[in-house]
Amino acid sequence: MPIDILMPQLSPTMTEGNLAKWHKQEGDKVKAGDVLAEIETDKATMEVEAVDEGTMSRIVVPAGTEGVKVNTVIAVIQGDDEAPGAAPTPKLVAPTPAAVPAAAPPAVAPPPKPAQAASGRTAASPLARRMAERSGLALEGIVGSGPGGRIVKGDVEATLAQAPASHAPASHAPAAKSAPQPVASAPPPPPTAGSRDVPLSLMRKTIARRLQESKQTIPHFYLTIDCTIDALLALRKDLNGRSDAYKLTVNDFVVRAVGLALRQVPDANAMWAETAIRRFDAVDVAVAVALDGGLITPVVRDADRKGLAAISNEVKDLAARARAGKLAPEEYQGGGFAISNLGMYGIRQFAAIINPPQAGILAIGAGEQQPIVKDGALAIATQMSCTLSCDHRVIDGALGAQLLGAFRGLIEDPLTMLL
Repeated sequence: MPIDILMPQLSPTMTEGNLAKWHKQEGDKVKAGDVLAEIETDKATMEVEAVDEGTMSRIVVPAGTEGVKVNTVIAVIQGDDEAPGAAPTPKLVAPTPAAVPAAAPPAVAPPPKPAQAASGRTAASPLARRMAERSGLALEGIVGSGPGGRIVKGDVEATLAQAPASHAPASHAPAAKSAPQPVASAPPPPPTAGSRDVPLSLMRKTIARRLQESKQTIPHFYLTIDCTIDALLALRKDLNGRSDAYKLTVNDFVVRAVGLALRQVPDANAMWAETAIRRFDAVDVAVAVALDGGLITPVVRDADRKGLAAISNEVKDLAARARAGKLAPEEYQGGGFAISNLGMYGIRQFAAIINPPQAGILAIGAGEQQPIVKDGALAIATQMSCTLSCDHRVIDGALGAQLLGAFRGLIEDPLTMLL
């Protein structure tokens, strides 16, 4: 039977995407696992895989089309066992169930069975397949809730939630929920002479929506401390002179210190879950990376358990692939806490906006030599201003101060980060 290929929802924040490229053309044979197309989302460029065999009979949305809504039919595949011209009831295929209209249930529901494509390969969305592989979870036996019994992201999450702790993923992604609608604002005046409107990219639309939601729904408060980093700078110089296998930055020390501080103050490694405060076992730290026209926050998993060299190399790799649009969704989703560093731009101090559903973000300013009072006498020291933005529903003032105290202790005595 003909299979309608839908614009997939490749991330929780995606509502539309750009169809960048077709890898199959009309008349081409298609096998399960073949890459059909490349989709540009608000975060990255992702591949869409076929889950059944057949022939690409029709491309509905041409390459280069922008703003294609999730759940829109973009192509049709005809099964090999179907005679040309036949018109059986089409089967819809999409990686996630969120955007697919619910069908009326049959009078007598058949027992659920694990999803399996015509080729014998378990039918699953690319995101669900990557999540299962990362968690060491076998797709066989999982009951899919997607169209045609296809396994989707929610099915993998539900299976992992019921599985033993040894199969639990490092990141604890929150269940999807409907976001509050932003307050409508008056339309802007039309452009006049000397001005022009720049069309919004998918990334900029998402940033605007999520950060407006953050400011409207999360009760922010801010705590600022100054850290003396002369010992850190000296240790960094010493370590960088010992090997060419890494090039440590101040930000690498910050990521390591945040990971260890969250391990010391576990109550701050949490998020608001409406009916509960969800505390995480793993310490996953998101790091803001500037892109053309926006930013993305790839996640360093188990930041408290990785050494400085490992963190340095991982952050560089994540940042490079983020700027190339090559990150997988699981590499920038999740994380209980975030870091935003503008010190390299000479910014002394700033307050960052919390990226929901996280409960905190630490804004790092530039290290500057300043006069300080030490042992009753004036001295010169390199000071780095750090501002913690807290979700007051999760992190109270005393808890936030405790977290910053642990962080400053590590930054000012960096040898403790090597233990």
